[in-house]
Parts: sequence; structure tokens; C-alpha cells
Amino acid sequence: MNYRYLGKSGLQVSELSFGAWVTFGTQIGEDVAHDMMQAALDAGVNFFDNAEAYAGGDAETMMGSVIKKAGWKRSDLVISTKIFWGGEGVNDRGLSRKHIIEGANAALARLQMDYVDLIFAHRPDIHTPIEETVRAFNYLLDQGKAFYWGTSEWSAAQIAEAHGVARELGLVPPLMEQPQYHMFHRQRFEVEYAHLYEEFGMGTTIWSPLASGLLTGKYNKGMPEGTRATLEGYEWLKSRFEDEEARDRIAKVGKLMDIADEIGCTMAQLALAWTLKNPNVSTTITGASRVEQVVENMKAIDYVEKLTPEVMARIEEILDNKPQFPTDFR
Repeated sequence: MNYRYLGKSGLQVSELSFGAWVTFGTQIGEDVAHDMMQAALDAGVNFFDNAEAYAGGDAETMMGSVIKKAGWKRSDLVISTKIFWGGEGVNDRGLSRKHIIEGANAALARLQMDYVDLIFAHRPDIHTPIEETVRAFNYLLDQGKAFYWGTSEWSAAQIAEAHGVARELGLVPPLMEQPQYHMFHRQRFEVEYAHLYEEFGMGTTIWSPLASGLLTGKYNKGMPEGTRATLEGYEWLKSRFEDEEARDRIAKVGKLMDIADEIGCTMAQLALAWTLKNPNVSTTITGASRVEQVVENMKAIDYVEKLTPEVMARIEEILDNKPQFPTDFR
């Protein structure tokens, strides 16, 4: 496993990381969760991602229980949570000072930890002034309940505003952003955020690198049973695989699989390795429902060097979706 600095900080995170979304607290039990996290650790993973919204908090409870029972050294781990959706009460969601602090305290209780390494504003909150949000996350940092704070799916303008507020008030700005990034979702990461990497030294912890499974190739012959898209509550995801755009993407995956075969990897490994070719990716968050999937995903590291400029050019030709920087500033 290789490690990258998280933005301009001195914190190093494994290039591939492991997240609890969807599976923890819903699809798997604690024993399987332990075995998957152990497999990730054995591969060199040190970053484990979570959120108060995942399984209504049960994902944090499961991960915290696994870590405590396993007795893993806390300083060897980088643990995150994300705050926005904490419950049904009017003040149980959003980025008010009240919810950020109460939500963080509740997450720490579920994780059975004194602190998390990373804490994210899970989405922008248009109803709360950014100054209030910046001050609240800084309070958590000052209290030692988190070491770094960041954003998830904020616009570049919102991130820049948070930096401006922090600079004006002498506070700590957001260090990292957690955006969706994969072969079919590139514009925001590669274009909108481009100036943020250099201007602010922004780190990234990207999610959905396999496009919710589309980039594994398992949907090439229809909708298999037992996949994420067939789970109750994920009907929105299933619909994404049935429109014309999805059919076009599936056809492209078929062509990409030929490249994967040539370099000796799976389609999933190719897609994961592709994200790591981007130097602005600090870590790529993977997910799984079986230990075997974790082991397979971690092997993607072995194929990054095989994605030569020639191979990357062939991939680009198949994707035919390279984001373009705006040229008309009128």
C-alpha cells in the first residue's frame, strides 16, 4: 500500500481506504464487518470512513464495536464521520452550531471514541451562515474531538467562501473535500475544483469510484439479484441503471473490460487504479459486502503503474467524456 498526504496537511492516508456506507448496519453482521476491516488493514489501509447518516447511526456503532473488540491501536487508524443528517427532529439535521456539536458528540458515543481524525460537513446547508458552520467545526477541533474538518459535495464557491471566512476570523479552514469521482463523473473533480488544489492545498477522499457497481461489469448482462441496486430503499439507484445513459455507459464498460483483460486485472481494479492516476486524489474509498471483494479491491494498487500514458489514452477514447475547461468568460 502507498500513502498520500491529505492535502497540505502532514496526515498520511492509504491510497485505498474502506467505507461503511450501505453495508454496515444493514447488509452485514459484526463478524463480517470485522473480517472485512481486518482484510483492509492487512492490505495496508489506515483510513476508515463513516457518517452519522449511514444506517441511521448503526454503521458507526458497528465500526466502533469492531475496533474496540479487536483492540487495534487507535493511533494507527484514521477514522472519519460526517455530519448533516442526524435524525428527524428539526434541529437534528443541517450545519447549525447546535447540530454540528451535538451530532459529533453522538457520533463519538456510537464509535466509542474520544475523537475522530476527520469530520466532514456532509452537504452544504443553504439555511445556515457559513461563518456559523466554520466556527462550530473549529470548536470541535479546539476541543480535540476532531483533528481536521472538511466538506462533502460542496461547490467550489462554497469551499472558497469557507476559506475566506476562516482566514478573516483566524480559524482553521476546511482541509479536504469528499466528492463523488469515477470514470463517468468527472466535471466537478477535474474542472470545478481544479484551482482549489493549488490555491488551498485541498485534499480529497473520493467516494463511489465504481459508480455504485456499474464499473465492475456486473450489470453488463442485466440486473443481478443481491446487488446494491436491488436493496429496499435504493430504488433510486436501480432506476439509474435502466435509462439510455446507463445503457451507453454499460456498452463502454464492455470495451473497458477488454483493456482490463489485457493488463490482467478485473474491471473493478481497472476503475480503482484509474482514480489513483489523478494526483489530486488523496484516497479512494472502497466498499464491500464480502471479504473477497475487499481483497480483490486492494489489489488494484498493483495495476496503477500498468496504466501507461498509452493505456490511459485508450481509456479516454472509450469514455469520450473528458471534461473541458470553460473558454468563454464573457
